[in-house]
Amino acid sequence: MDKPLIVSHPNIMMGKPVVTGTRITVELILEKLAAGETIDQILAAHPRLSREAIFAALAFARDALRAGVIYPLAEDAA
Repeated sequence: MDKPLIVSHPNIMMGKPVVTGTRITVELILEKLAAGETIDQILAAHPRLSREAIFAALAFARDALRAGVIYPLAEDAA
């Protein structure tokens, strides 16, 4: 069985999901991508990351959003 690339532990980054072996959160990766950074720029800024880890973070976020939870959006956000 492969070691998971995204983990969560209450003593690391307050339990936020992180890339295994780092303190780099899924949230940080998403923020950087949303701000327009490329994967190559993120990898250059964080040498401990891999392309595979970034894609694992995206897959984690996708799966989290698939959960049966309703996320209220601000009406003026559109």
